[in-house]
Amino acid sequence: MGKPTGFMEFERLNEAYDPVEQRLTHYKEFVHALSDDDAKTQGARCMDCGIPFCNSGCPVNNIIPDWNDLVYRGNWKQALEVLHSTNNFPDFTGRICPAPCEAACTLGINAAPVGIKSIEHAIIDKGWEMGWVVPQPPKSKTGKKVAVVGSGPAGLAAAQQLARVGHDVTVYEKSDRLGGLLAYGIPDFKMEKTLVDRRIAQMEAEGVVFKTKVVVGDKNLPAGINNDATTVVSAEQLKKDFDAVIIAAGSEVPRELPVPGRELKGIYAALEFLIPQNKEIQQGKANPINVKGKHVIVIGGGDTGSDCVGTSNRHGAASVTQFELMPMPPEQENKALTWPYWPYKLRTSSSHDEGCSRDFAVATKSFVDDGKGNVKALLAVRVEWKDGKMVEVAGSEFELPCDNAFLAMGFTNPVGGLLDAFGVEKDARQNAKATTDGEGCYKTNADKVFAAGDVRRGQSLVVWAIREGRQAAREVDQFLMGSTTLPR
Repeated sequence: MGKPTGFMEFERLNEAYDPVEQRLTHYKEFVHALSDDDAKTQGARCMDCGIPFCNSGCPVNNIIPDWNDLVYRGNWKQALEVLHSTNNFPDFTGRICPAPCEAACTLGINAAPVGIKSIEHAIIDKGWEMGWVVPQPPKSKTGKKVAVVGSGPAGLAAAQQLARVGHDVTVYEKSDRLGGLLAYGIPDFKMEKTLVDRRIAQMEAEGVVFKTKVVVGDKNLPAGINNDATTVVSAEQLKKDFDAVIIAAGSEVPRELPVPGRELKGIYAALEFLIPQNKEIQQGKANPINVKGKHVIVIGGGDTGSDCVGTSNRHGAASVTQFELMPMPPEQENKALTWPYWPYKLRTSSSHDEGCSRDFAVATKSFVDDGKGNVKALLAVRVEWKDGKMVEVAGSEFELPCDNAFLAMGFTNPVGGLLDAFGVEKDARQNAKATTDGEGCYKTNADKVFAAGDVRRGQSLVVWAIREGRQAAREVDQFLMGSTTLPR
């Protein structure tokens, strides 16, 4: 806990944002970490609440009251050690995690919760600034070799944990740079890619070997999935060359919108817009999709849709409209009903604040052709939900101009060819089938093949990916050595 009376003395202070008109001129981060003094004051708000529900609200089970207290007392280096004991990459979660820990904060029952995410952000930034984040190479080697397929947060977390206990780890990535959606998908204005690069450098110093532009199994990937691979490695070769394999390739197949006119030019899956934008910023390759002066409609109300909104605004779109199929949530949650679980309420992102018309309970009926094979408008209808079923509201059809549409309705499953190449059994949602508890968890039906992250659980949060990567690493270490010292 922090100061015993701190929660009564101090108000919550959120991180500062650059003004909208300023941040729309660039793709750099615009959120400013708390100062040392402000972080100390926010740490003081942590209560001696008996049962810290924030710990269980956090998927990686961060020991939040401890590092809140340490920040309050000015023990920054020890706070960083506590933070790193459960989370390999707080530089990522401190920026892009939606903070389910704060939803579970006891203080949040009848006041503003402790600003846990902002304190985490301050701790890790302080750690890098002071040079406290250093490689942790193993004291000895085991002689065991592990392959990790995918360099997103699950793959990176697993690789780092395994390398630190002495295994030889090689990470395979089909893109031309490392990080998965951290690098290609999440806009730079939410998280600059130098943060990923410095973690990769740390892991290389710890002995992890990275191989980019390498696709494992099937080289023919579905449309809309980034693939920079120039080399193909078979699943059989990996199983032959390594003592264990972890599949952590994410959930990449985008949900489709099967309506008339979907084939028209100007309609894209969200990542077909976001990934080239990352490449434009990082490599100078112009994004082939430019929405300057155009009417943009984003279909899907989640984080990916918000990312399309923010990117379109930076392009200088004439208008940005975002549709959500579900009804508009309440602005305030019913805490008595939801706490300490993730609440159902309206969430407004920084991208929405930059300019966006949001509409709820809207379904797309069709896209309208301009006569030349391009989309020029979108025909929609309002819907309502009765007995769990969606019903169109009679006479509610309307049309909006649409030069570009981005489908941000989520991801259905991992690339099936990869799992098939290893002979991995799938669950009902076409994810890799593996349990998360008990003996042999994270292990698939295929010999010495494990699965972690979105490839196993379906699309989820970066913090869940880190959790699964860490836990899978423990199971692999147990599998290889007969015992393990890695944390659960």
